[in-house]
Amino acid sequence: MKISVIGTGYVGLVAGTCFAETGNDVICVDIDEKKVRMLRKAKSPIYEPGLEELIKKNIHEKRLTFTTDIEQAVRKTEVIFLALPTPPMEDGSADLKHVLGVAQIIGKSMNGYKVIVNKSTVPVGTSDRVREAVSKYSKHEFDVVSNPEFLKEGAAVMDFLKPDRIVVGTRSPKAISIMQDLYGPFIRTGNPVIVMDERSSELTKYAANSMLATKISFMNEIANLCERVGADVDMVRKGVGSDPRVGQQFLFAGVGYGGSCFPKDVSALVKTSKDYKYDFKILNAVMDVNKNQRMLFTKKILSHFNKKLSKKHIAVWGLSFKPNTDDMREAPSIMIIKELLKYGATVHAHDPVANEEAKKHFGSSIKYYHNNYDAVKGADALVVVTEWNEFRRPDFERMKKLMRNCVIFDGRNIYNPQVLREMGFTYFSIGRETVND
Repeated sequence: MKISVIGTGYVGLVAGTCFAETGNDVICVDIDEKKVRMLRKAKSPIYEPGLEELIKKNIHEKRLTFTTDIEQAVRKTEVIFLALPTPPMEDGSADLKHVLGVAQIIGKSMNGYKVIVNKSTVPVGTSDRVREAVSKYSKHEFDVVSNPEFLKEGAAVMDFLKPDRIVVGTRSPKAISIMQDLYGPFIRTGNPVIVMDERSSELTKYAANSMLATKISFMNEIANLCERVGADVDMVRKGVGSDPRVGQQFLFAGVGYGGSCFPKDVSALVKTSKDYKYDFKILNAVMDVNKNQRMLFTKKILSHFNKKLSKKHIAVWGLSFKPNTDDMREAPSIMIIKELLKYGATVHAHDPVANEEAKKHFGSSIKYYHNNYDAVKGADALVVVTEWNEFRRPDFERMKKLMRNCVIFDGRNIYNPQVLREMGFTYFSIGRETVND
């Protein structure tokens, strides 16, 4: 099948590469000439495990190409995926200017039947707006399909190659047949292709991410209560998660969710609800809890030092919003570090892959280290923000010798309080006991 993917961000680049991996001829399109030149050399502009290797392989096999020419890509392909940014506007709604702008270009460039697939996360009713935008410029037959992505950054390639489910939103039998054929190689083990109308498909993506964000915020509220009553949130999590009706995923307490999906999608669903005169009380609370959670964690740091950080050296491990990605969008580290800097702290940070991306947010206001132990030299405290695997089993004896004060603020509850007590650390976590040396 001949496919074009317009937009080479996380979703577009992974989708295009994985479609090529199953034998399709794929043209990936982006307006950024520098990015396109980079991709033609098989260099990925994003960090995603396994992606660069697949790009290189499929370029070599001549199944994957990159261009800035949208019009030519549209004419050469039958299925056109839109994987474009839909950033939040001030009122929380998704900005559709990129999606609708490209829809107009597609309409002007069409030379026959096309299936236009919205892979971007878009509000309910966007398929109708795309259909209207294309129709203004073309009399050719076409179908618009909503096909939301459910990729986890850090595991996006595997999620695409082995999906839990595929959601296809369209009423067109012809488009349904094409989409089922296209996704056939990914669902050989029997995971479902769920066909529904376009609006239900569009809402499904927002509902799924909002449900997961709600679980995270709920457990953070439980963690805050645990600290007051003397309970251990890890024990509560295990007790609750063992109930199959609840499940074990997304029950870990921490400094809140971040990234490109949860904050944006929750906000967009709240805005859609307002547009339809519905007050979505639960999701408003979810957003408030998430914002408050990182502030509560920062207050623990400030309280320990009596807000006197002007001569304090604070080490930070983890800058990206989650492990196995360099994505800094809505990362909790941004707010936490900015608060520390506001109170005069010197921040020395390390992230396995996100140091360069972090410079876009902090510039030279913090120091960056390629080794986590170098970051803690002379530190008055270590703040763990992202739970990278290499942070889970550090050499605490080595850290004691390197640090000026043996204090750890663990924003992801990855360390054992009892172990750190025995080693003489002062240890703060979330929803568990505080350990004083």
